Amino acid sequence: MKLTSFIPLLLAACPVVALADNAPKWLRDAAISPDGKTVAFTYKGDIFTVPAAGGEATQITSNEAYDGVPVWTRDGKSIAFLSTREGSDDIFITSAKGGTPRRLTTNSGNEKPLTFLNDSTLLFSASNLPGMNTARAPFSTQVYQININKQNPRPRLFLSQPMISADANAKGELLYQDRKGVEDVLRKHERSSGTADVWLYDNGKFSQLTNENWGNQSPVWGQGNTFYYVSEKDGTLNVWQASTTDKSAKQLTNFTKHPVRSLSSSDNGMLAFSWDGEIYTLKPGSQPHKLNIRITADEYDSDRVKNYARYGASDIAVSPEGKEVAFIIRGDLYVTDTEYKTTKRITNTPAQERIASFSPDGRTIVYDSDVDGIWQLFTAKIKNDKEKQFAYATDIVIEPLYKCETSAMQPQFSPDGKKVAFLENRTELKVIDLETKKVTTALDGKFNYSYSDGDIPFSWSPDSNWLLISYIGNGGWNNTDIALVKADGSEVVDLTESGYSDNSPKWALDGKALTYSTGRYGMKAHGSWGNQEDIILMVLDDEAWEKFNFSEEEMKLAEKAEEDNKKDESDSKDDKKKKKDKKGKKDKDAKADKKETKLDLANRRYRTRRLTDRSSNIYDYFLSPKGDKLYYIAAATEGGWNMNVVDLKKGETKVLLKGTAGSLYPDKKGRTCLYCLTTA
Repeated sequence: MKLTSFIPLLLAACPVVALADNAPKWLRDAAISPDGKTVAFTYKGDIFTVPAAGGEATQITSNEAYDGVPVWTRDGKSIAFLSTREGSDDIFITSAKGGTPRRLTTNSGNEKPLTFLNDSTLLFSASNLPGMNTARAPFSTQVYQININKQNPRPRLFLSQPMISADANAKGELLYQDRKGVEDVLRKHERSSGTADVWLYDNGKFSQLTNENWGNQSPVWGQGNTFYYVSEKDGTLNVWQASTTDKSAKQLTNFTKHPVRSLSSSDNGMLAFSWDGEIYTLKPGSQPHKLNIRITADEYDSDRVKNYARYGASDIAVSPEGKEVAFIIRGDLYVTDTEYKTTKRITNTPAQERIASFSPDGRTIVYDSDVDGIWQLFTAKIKNDKEKQFAYATDIVIEPLYKCETSAMQPQFSPDGKKVAFLENRTELKVIDLETKKVTTALDGKFNYSYSDGDIPFSWSPDSNWLLISYIGNGGWNNTDIALVKADGSEVVDLTESGYSDNSPKWALDGKALTYSTGRYGMKAHGSWGNQEDIILMVLDDEAWEKFNFSEEEMKLAEKAEEDNKKDESDSKDDKKKKKDKKGKKDKDAKADKKETKLDLANRRYRTRRLTDRSSNIYDYFLSPKGDKLYYIAAATEGGWNMNVVDLKKGETKVLLKGTAGSLYPDKKGRTCLYCLTTA
């Protein structure tokens, strides 16, 4: 098998829209000064300040790196902020009037400033090393303190408790937003026990101030026991007022559609925040006031930006003959020639394209896009019949294929090119007939659970009559089985019925078998995810099972006999070829369309084989068409990832490539396999 490492080299052109000087948008990280007279904010990766009444903004930092999250010192004379100018997110401090910043943290990880505990002590979050007595999860961050008045200050652990945002008052009482899990902290409209809440930390004592199933975020102090925070109680993140001694809360803003972000407060009770890319101030008891901000800066942007992208593809698809690769980068679809560097941009939209699939003839690509705010299906076709490849096509026609009220995503062409399978509403497996546009439900959505986009794999059989898909059977939503589903929805068979975590189903042995990963043999994660895996072969045909178990010698003899038979059949066909008329050819094609692989499901349990000799965390795998070699990428015992090859005839496992991870994309015949590198 030929193995090719795929690292796309692409010349991308991205139009840049210039912003008017008097109406800058996407102003972030609003932070009002302690005296309430000035608001600091982030714009295009630099720190600016502006009078609290609005007006001309002053640029505080000007660096090619990203600067953000400004935090004022207690006296209002300096601003701490994070910056990537040394690689990772480090914390710097500079004069509120501008000047050369001074670096405060030097760890190779990421740090984010939170609040000043007093005149000299800055609290910041980082993921370094939790305290020895903590019971927090290892992925959590901790809070550290640092003395800004010292040269080369040494951080000290303040709390092992993760804090997304925090605000300290003059008495050292600390309000903070907690983090209970791994969800994106910017997620909207979540209703669960894992949403953020507001807490009070005072001299070793923790007090929970909110306890709802909606998000409560960004708490800041007001006067006395009063505090303000952002809550999604009414369905949109708005500003609310409450007290540490009273559980009642009062809503102060009534924005809809867009969330309030980065709430901050001054000593005199003035609030500042961002909404829909603009900065607002709010005096409790009055209406929010949008700041009219003018930014005078060198904002020249070229009409087109050239970027040579050697990495960053989020999905790739290999053409049937292996001559082209379609891939998604920065939300757009491209196709490149596998032999040369010629690359064609297929889509150029502000929307996100994500999953692509080639038709069997390689002249059509089906893909999903949220072009109208809803995931739907489109096709891209080569218009000129004489042109065979997308990379060299002069005209490509893009047409809508399917749209519904919820979402249609993850399309996949059937091998005969007549149908496309996809997921509707994230979990419902559907099939659309490309000629009639009739849509059939192959598997009801209740048999799967989607935690994140693309986490429900499915695969067409070579005869286009069946699909393999993960399936909630014996083990529940987080320990799925593998199901065999008829494309017309008439039959569903739970193939594995194991109760363990079975996943990543793929067809093998010319559609007479399947492979899948399982957590049956490896170390188990009793909580949820994290099982070590193995690759299993399940054969659905007795003759194919017998051939799979041939020795190396028996396999070569069988292949020689098969070649001789094909030669004899070819000679016989040549003799009859001249006697065939056009009608006879059509009859043959009609019979070929009806051909379906017969599957023996009753005895499948007795025709299974564990292909890997040790359990591990498996990234991807591929079984050769003959079933004699298994290629798989797995976590190495010495750390990192390796690509391994198992010779199933000799019983030997060898490392093929060391220290690298990625996904495997074989062509239609399985002779060439593209290897897409990843940063894992």
